[in-house]
Order: sequence, then structure tokens, then C-alpha cells
Amino acid sequence: MNRSSALLLAFVFLSGCQALAPVSPSGTPPVEGSTKAPEKPKVYSSFSEDTIFSLLSAELAGQRNRFDIALDNYVTQAVNTQDPGISERAFRIAEYLGADQAALDSSLIWAKNAPNDLEAQRAAAVQLARAGRYDDSMAYMEKVLLGKGDTHFDFLALSAADTDQDTRNGLMKSFDRLLLRHPKNSQLIFGKALLLQQDGDTKGALALLEKNPPQDGEIAPILLRARLLQSLNRGKEALPLLEKSIRKYPDDKRLRLTYARMLVEQDRMDDAKEQFSSLVQQYPEDDELRYSLALVCLEAKAWKEAKGYLEDLIARESHVDSAHLNLGRIAEERNDPQGALIEYALVGPGNDYLPAQLRQSDILINNGRTAEAQSRLARARDEQPDYAIQLYLIEAETLSANKQDDRAWAVLDKGLKQYPDDLNLLYTRAMLAEKRNDLAQMEKDLRLIIKRDPDNAMALNALGYTLSDRTTRYDEAKTLIEHAHQLNPEDPAVLDSLGWVNYRLGNLDVAERYLRQALERFPDQEVAAHLGEVLWANGKQREAKQIWGKFLKEQPDSPTLRSTIKRLTGSETL
Repeated sequence: MNRSSALLLAFVFLSGCQALAPVSPSGTPPVEGSTKAPEKPKVYSSFSEDTIFSLLSAELAGQRNRFDIALDNYVTQAVNTQDPGISERAFRIAEYLGADQAALDSSLIWAKNAPNDLEAQRAAAVQLARAGRYDDSMAYMEKVLLGKGDTHFDFLALSAADTDQDTRNGLMKSFDRLLLRHPKNSQLIFGKALLLQQDGDTKGALALLEKNPPQDGEIAPILLRARLLQSLNRGKEALPLLEKSIRKYPDDKRLRLTYARMLVEQDRMDDAKEQFSSLVQQYPEDDELRYSLALVCLEAKAWKEAKGYLEDLIARESHVDSAHLNLGRIAEERNDPQGALIEYALVGPGNDYLPAQLRQSDILINNGRTAEAQSRLARARDEQPDYAIQLYLIEAETLSANKQDDRAWAVLDKGLKQYPDDLNLLYTRAMLAEKRNDLAQMEKDLRLIIKRDPDNAMALNALGYTLSDRTTRYDEAKTLIEHAHQLNPEDPAVLDSLGWVNYRLGNLDVAERYLRQALERFPDQEVAAHLGEVLWANGKQREAKQIWGKFLKEQPDSPTLRSTIKRLTGSETL
């Protein structure tokens, strides 16, 4: 083709409707909003021959899936011509390709040269927000607001979630300035509520939404209000709000799904099952809903129904591994270990693979088939080398849990020969060494972890606690635990250790304070035993007995509680 023919063909491309949108390799067109075909023909300016030839080359490149060439040509010509049609086309291609800088640059050219095009102003606002330029973004979004277009103030607020506090404060001021000029704008109100939620002002966000009820058809503020109520432990108030909204908007999927999930959170499994069943009937092709319904049935112990939905998912080739994992759980609940093993063996690599391997191992070892369990895990390590370390850990921990510590030790030794630098294997061996009363080996392994990773709070705390509990090296233990506490100040295990070492040092009031914090965050029988012992030593025997009694009701066979009570009172019973 000679240059004149090419230019004539390019004119045909560019003088009518916009040229073909880029098509993905799979044949799926780009998402709406990034390559949406225009509803009316674009009017283009008079272009030079070089511009027309460059655009034609871009179109031909796009048809051959060379979108990189298409994007480069279109962005270059958008800059050169400042034409709104070309810059919009450049923006659409950049959005489709995820080329953030090109999308920002072309959207700004488009918005500048099409000042009355609300879609152009909105595109610029969104791209500026993505780039963290929130003040500039708000200026463009206000143009959309004044033009009575569909704004995205909620996107601006959500995009600020991962920014620093100063950035969010600046954006909040921008929202407040706009609200002074547009006090009843529901999208601004919703955006500000999102910002308040991000800043932890749940009550303020809720009050703002309650003071400004949503307009007809606005669902997002209702959903946010329900979530805010739930986070304030006022979920019982959220349910009537959602029920009323569902009556008003019976076909809104988001409302029904939020309602169903909230029923699950409030442990109303039968009602949740009814809601999810209704949703599946309404949206039979939505396998996410079908899987959620299966899980609700599992929680409700409706094994037969759950099994049916899980088998449906497998037949539909959706959530296959998760379905097999949960069918294994059902088989276990029905005392069918062999059926469970069959299901777990069908789980392939992915998020469900290791849980399935763990359950297989536990079933086999519990049924006296230890050699088979170890053989399966060895084969799994050969077949899935990416999971080898985790499989070593599963094997060792399952053997140890079933009182086969010598076998577990051998597995860890083998794993460490293959992966000598893995800290998880070292830590697991250290914990097994403590269980075997080999404190020298435990300390050696934990010291090695700390040497390689000085801020490993788990190793610092484990060594510090063991030294405070099993030796008289209290000062050394306190230094280790305090380091762990600096790293993880809210960790209940660290708080428990900090309380215990202070108890050993005779700092009873300090010990009591830390142990109360630990028990509040993690109501555990061992922490309860520690706090009770400190209270007993601090002259608060009555409260100590109350705490022990409460946890004995929940765990009557707890050896830690029983031994503590007997040591201090002379009897295992209170």
C-alpha cells in the first residue's frame, strides 16, 4: 500500500465512528469505562499526514494485539494535536492496558480540550485520585457535580484508604469545603462517611449517614450504615434496616447478600441458609453464592444439604478443591474416615492443599497408619516441591500431637538437612526440644533464629518465657520478652510472658496488670492459670478461684489449670 492510499484509508477510519476498540487475546473486549464504544460519532480536527499515518498504524497494531504500539502512537498524537477524540482514544487504550501514567496524561489532555464533557472530567478526576493528587481530583470532580453528572466521590475516599494521615486530612478538608457549597449532595456525604470510617470515627460516620438519609435508589449508604452498626456491636439494629431496604428494593443483590452474611455473623444459621437459598434460586449461575450456601449449611450441621451443594460445584467445575476439602470434613463428621481420605486426596495445589494434607495425616496417624501417612507426605514433597517445607512441618506437628515425638524429631532433622536456613523448621524443632526437656537444644535453635532475625518476636518471646518458667535466669528472660513486647505490644502471648516474668521477679502488681491485658485479649486456660496464681500470691484468692472456676467449666480436663490449683490449694477442685 502506498502512503497516499494509507492516508485515504486512515481518513475513512477517523472521520466516522471511532475505530475498533482493542480486543484482548481471549476475545473479551476491555471493561466498561476503559474501552466503551462512543454513542455518537467523534468529530476530529484536520490532521497532518504524519498524524493520520501514525493513527492508522496504531489501529492496525491494535488489530494485531500490539497494544503497546497503539498506545504509544495515540499518546504521542494526543500530546501533539491536543484533540479530545484522540486523547480519549489514548485514555481508553491506556486504561485497558493498566498503563497508569499514560492514562493520567491522556485523561488530562481530554478533560482540558473537552471542558463540557462530563465523562472527560470524571476520567481526569479518577486518574488524579489514583495518582494521589486528591486536591486536583476534587477540582475536576466538582465540575462533574456542577454539570449534574455521576460523580465518584466514593472512589476518591476509598482510594485514600492506604495513604498517610496527612493526605486523608487534606482530602477531608476538601470534602468539607465542597459540602459547604453543596450541603445536601448525597455522594459527598457518603464519601465523607467513608473517610470518617477509615479514620476510625465509626460513630461520626454513622451519625452523618443517619442525619442524611440516602436518596431513592442509593444502596451504598445503606450498606455502609449496616456495616457501621455491626462494627459497633449493634448488629441487631442493622438487620431491621436491611430488611426494610430489601422490601423497598427486592431485586438488589447487594442488600440481600449483606443481610445473609450479617445473619451468619449473628449465628442465625437457619435464617442465613434461607436467604442464601433464595439468592441461589435468583442467581443460579453465581457459584460464589452456591459455595457460600454450602458453607452456611456446614455451619448449621446440615450435612446432607451441604454435600449436595458441594457436589453441584464439582459438577460445575467451580471451587473444586474447596468442595473436596469440605466434603472430607463432612465425611469426618459422619465417622467415615476412609471417605474423608478419598476427598482430601482429590484436593490439588492451592489454598486448600495444605489443610487437606494435614487432615489426611491426622486421620491416618490416629488410625494407626503412621507409615502410610509418612509415605504419602514424602510422595507429596516429591510431587509438589514448592510445598516441601510446609509438608515437613505438617508431618512433624501431626506426629508430635499424636505422642510420636521421636518420629517428629527425625522428620525435623531431615527437613533441616534439606533446608538448613528455614526458620520455621528451626522454631518447630525448638518447641519440640522444650517438650522433650532438652532446654539446651531449644535455646541453641532459638538463639540461631534470633541471630539470623534479631527482630523475630516469636523466637524472642518463646526463649524469654521458657527461661522465666523453667530456669532462674529472670533478668535475661525479661530483656528478651521486653524486646518482643516492643515489636508486638498487643500480642497476648507476649503480654502473658511479660506478666509471668514479672511475677517471677516479685513485681506482683506489674505482673497482674499485664496478665489481665493478656486474658482480655486471649481468654485461654494457661493465661487464666497464670493470672490466678499471681492474684493468689497478691492476696486476692477469692478472685483467683473465680477465674479458675470459670475456665474449669469450659475446660474441665485442663492439666495446666488442675496442676496450678492443686499446687496452690492442695486440691484439684475448688
